[in-house]
Amino acid sequence: MDPMDPMDLSVSLASETDRAGWDAFVRTRPDAVGYHEWAWRGVFERAFGHECLYLMARHRSHVVGLLPLVEIRSRLFGRTLTSLPFLNFGGVLAASEAAARALVNEAARLAEARACRHVELRHIGRRFDDLPCKQHKVTMRLPLEAGMWDRIDRKARNQVRKAEKSELTVDRGGAELLADFYTVFARNMRDLGTPVYARALFDEVFAAFPVRARIVVVRLKGAPIAAGLTFRTGPIVEIPWASSIRDFNSLCPNHLLYWHAIETAVAEGCETFDFGRSTPGEGTFKFKEQWGAQPMALHWEYWLAPGVGVPDQSPKNPKFQLVIGIWKRLPLWLANAVGPRVVRNIP
Repeated sequence: MDPMDPMDLSVSLASETDRAGWDAFVRTRPDAVGYHEWAWRGVFERAFGHECLYLMARHRSHVVGLLPLVEIRSRLFGRTLTSLPFLNFGGVLAASEAAARALVNEAARLAEARACRHVELRHIGRRFDDLPCKQHKVTMRLPLEAGMWDRIDRKARNQVRKAEKSELTVDRGGAELLADFYTVFARNMRDLGTPVYARALFDEVFAAFPVRARIVVVRLKGAPIAAGLTFRTGPIVEIPWASSIRDFNSLCPNHLLYWHAIETAVAEGCETFDFGRSTPGEGTFKFKEQWGAQPMALHWEYWLAPGVGVPDQSPKNPKFQLVIGIWKRLPLWLANAVGPRVVRNIP
């Protein structure tokens, strides 16, 4: 039985004065992810201009649960609350089922009051069996240990060697490499037909996490052709954003990028490398499988307003195909200018 009396539970919006208590609770929870930390609130607010509604549950005077929410107001998708947008994870973090349910109930109340279409909770495992759920994505995780080179697929090893023989070089650093990272990232997003995030997002990530965020850049004759941003939380290193310029795919820069990131993570004593979100069976999923990464199902759970169905904002949605095709043909300068205004409202 849940020992926490619901009558003694309260849920309220957290403010800056709650920051220390918020992060202290995150540190006590083995199921927390780095994105639960308070600092991400500032990233969302400053990079995107969205209002953040961070809910804190207390049992008497003790913090027993958290739910970070970001409100997005989109002409295309309507108003929504998401935990957390633009990232793979978020959702409810609670010490008891009573606290978890109280947080969801308050999120639903806020959504109704603000005329939101839905609340989206991005959990790793299934959290609320009574809520509608999408299980369309996985994150790919690789356990790390000494001797990783011998554990990865032979094909991946050969492609790393090919990249090295192609005279590609690798740089690793911090915010000083952001311009190179963004050059590659913006080009790749345009080529995929996807609006690009503003450079401000990554500036804010480094302002909030100057030590835990790092950049890896692969160069050909000094020019960046592949790049990734890694983010460390305890023993786990993730690579939530990585890109390469397809014109150079034959040189295998992606393989050199990921091998360098993995090798660095091992050297720094990390235990897990998270390759990020993928759709099972697609090209990026198969690429990550080469390294020995195993899928971990993601569960996006929803509170829905009356008459509203589970949203489908996937690029595979047929109604987006024409727009994607047009976007791929845009001049890069135009895609970079318009993209941030569009993507800030697509969680």
